Amino acid sequence: MEKQLSHIGQDGGLKMVDVGDKKITRRVAVAEAVVELSEETLGLLEKQALPKGDALVCAKAGGILAAKRTDELIPLCHSLGLSYADIRFETRHDPASIRIEAETRSTGQTGVEMEAIIAVQTAAAIIYDMCKAAQRDIVISNVRLLYKNGGKSGEFRAKRS
Repeated sequence: MEKQLSHIGQDGGLKMVDVGDKKITRRVAVAEAVVELSEETLGLLEKQALPKGDALVCAKAGGILAAKRTDELIPLCHSLGLSYADIRFETRHDPASIRIEAETRSTGQTGVEMEAIIAVQTAAAIIYDMCKAAQRDIVISNVRLLYKNGGKSGEFRAKRS
């Protein structure tokens, strides 16, 4: 028996999955991204001396906002009432980079992985935007889901790289 794809209707068109009969559970997701910068640009960021202002404050606010609006960006994503969204940063000097982690939570019938992934990508793009006057060859890399829990599929933990 061939497995039916969840987002493809019998007519071959796209469809949103009906999660109405799914069990309500606590959902958690954590995603990460890395923004690779030069040591000079990282120094400006840490001293809050970038021409546009404090990049991390702006990236945190923008990342949280993006998590809350993920359903407006991903066509088949459900609208969720998030109970929590946060963005955390770790600056590194060898090599010069910022590791971004986004965490999202809700209690509902579908997961919050897309919200965490969109949040971390948006925070990374904001850091790029805030730093581009100092450096144009910034690299955003290693966007991935680190952890998810809740729902029928249970827990997932990515292997550390």
